[in-house]
Amino acid sequence: MTGRLYGVGLGPGDPELVTVKAARLIGEADVIAYHAARHGRSIARSIARPYMRDGQVEELLMYPLTTETTDHPGGYRGALEDFYTDCAARLSSHLDAGRTVVVLSEGDPLFYGSYMHLHKRLAHRYPTEVVPGVTSVSAASAVLGRPLVEHEETLTILPGTLPGDVLAEKLRTTDSAAVLKLGRTFEKVRDALAEAGRLDDAWYVERATTSAERLAPLKDVDPADVPYFSLALLPSPHAHKVPERPRPAESHPGEVTVVGLGPAGRPWLTPEAQEALSTATDLVGYAPYVDRVPPNPRQTRHRTDNRAEAERARHALDLALSGARVAVVSSGDPGVFAMASAVLEAATAPEYDTVPVRVLPGLTAAQAVAAKAGAPLGHDYCVISLSDQLKPWDVVETRLTAAAQADLVLAIYNPASKTRTWQVAATRDLLLTHRPPTTPVVIGRNIGSPDEHLTITTLATLDPTTVDMRSLLIIGSTQTRLTPQGHVYTPRRYPV
Repeated sequence: MTGRLYGVGLGPGDPELVTVKAARLIGEADVIAYHAARHGRSIARSIARPYMRDGQVEELLMYPLTTETTDHPGGYRGALEDFYTDCAARLSSHLDAGRTVVVLSEGDPLFYGSYMHLHKRLAHRYPTEVVPGVTSVSAASAVLGRPLVEHEETLTILPGTLPGDVLAEKLRTTDSAAVLKLGRTFEKVRDALAEAGRLDDAWYVERATTSAERLAPLKDVDPADVPYFSLALLPSPHAHKVPERPRPAESHPGEVTVVGLGPAGRPWLTPEAQEALSTATDLVGYAPYVDRVPPNPRQTRHRTDNRAEAERARHALDLALSGARVAVVSSGDPGVFAMASAVLEAATAPEYDTVPVRVLPGLTAAQAVAAKAGAPLGHDYCVISLSDQLKPWDVVETRLTAAAQADLVLAIYNPASKTRTWQVAATRDLLLTHRPPTTPVVIGRNIGSPDEHLTITTLATLDPTTVDMRSLLIIGSTQTRLTPQGHVYTPRRYPV
């Protein structure tokens, strides 16, 4: 008796979009196989991990190359053909031994998936079943909230690797389209959309349904920031025919709600914040933060530069005066070095007396970093920004000294930027006059994102060059400790 082979689709990235059948098969399998580039990190495995069990054999099918050149006599295709043949042989040894093998596949196994190459080599030799999954195209349509096709419209799926003139011609003649495999092909795809006269209608969708999801009008996207797992979408032409929303009479002004998005994706967004975002008619905020909110066709998005807080606040209040329900978005908590104070300050002007303003809390960056490290904020602590853009550095030094003398744990925001590179070293040297050199220091960068990085070091060995604007520092008190397992914590009891 041979084993059974399953090609299992996992959907676009959210583990909750794995089908019931796929989850069951993953849990029952003897062998779990998945592809990865040479770094060894598998997106498919990360999606399936909640459904896997201890004791399963894992087969990492590592690509010999992705975009690199090769000296293989058959070139790029020849190298991959040999790779798939070798992978099939490895899986055959399990199947011949009677083991059940599940090959994981992002999206759908037979939709531009690597599984299909194994299917061709094994399906005629062993009992085989393919379990479909939600495709990236369906996910993109869903997170945009725009239909792919209506009535008798046609949908065209295109790989971005096609020649530019071919892309333009196909985009010109179809109703709706999805262009996959962006990455290095992005600029060619964007030019083809422009040549076809469709650029203004195109949306960019990156890692749909995951915490790293990003949505934006395609014409506004920087090519340098486009990964392979993204696509361009032309929704149904009917999706663009959204009627202008009615505005309430000026005698009934709208409102401004300042919303904390938390430090990363949807898992850290509160239900109250989600409701405010869903009912808003206008979104206002720093462009990358606005982009984190899934687009809604009935909403207007106002994206601004990071240093335009006062202008942004007045703009939001003006929109509310015209009857709009405005959500002003901030990363983390809007009351911590963010937009809440800017909006409330602007709202003191007499012309805004009738505009209601609410502030909705969000998970702070300090809380997120502290949780990843353990419990460094378990006792008294203070929060300080190292930025001297809005206050002089001597004030920062005075506050750092006071906090150090009071033996408070410090959560430090805005530690460095491209133009501020010396403050971290100055802070370290100042604190070393009050704290032991072995004081634990936590550096959290992009916590909550796929590329998050946590470093635990000491005050004496803190390297300022490893800290940037996306980092948050937590510097322990004299009581902060490190557990044998590597967790940082500050005891709740202070010695007498």
